[in-house]
Amino acid sequence: MKYLAAYLLLVAGGKETPTANDIKNVLGSVGVEYDAARVQSLLKAFSGKTVAEAIAEGSTKLASVSAGGVAAASSGAAGAATTDAPAEEEKEEEKEESDDDMGFGLFD
Repeated sequence: MKYLAAYLLLVAGGKETPTANDIKNVLGSVGVEYDAARVQSLLKAFSGKTVAEAIAEGSTKLASVSAGGVAAASSGAAGAATTDAPAEEEKEEEKEESDDDMGFGLFD
C-alpha cells in the first residue's frame, strides 16, 4: 500500500509516469524501507495505464462484488448488541441502589 501511495503522490505532484527511483526517493524521504520487487510489480501493473484508467477498471471490478450478505449479518449483530445494552444499564442502577442501603453516600 505504501508503494501505491508513493506512486499516487508522485502523480498528484505532476509526475505522469513515476519511475522506480522516484518512488524510492519518496519512500526514503520519510524513512520507509524500499522493496524493488514490489515497486517493479506496481510499475508493471500501471504500465500503459493512467491512474484514472486504473481506478475506473478497479471500480467496475468492485461493482460486481455482492455485499448483500455482509450488510444483513452486520445488522443482525447490531440488533443483538442493542438488546444487551438495557440489561447492563439495569445492573448499574442496582449498584447505585446498594449505596443507599449503607446509610451514607459519597456526597452526603
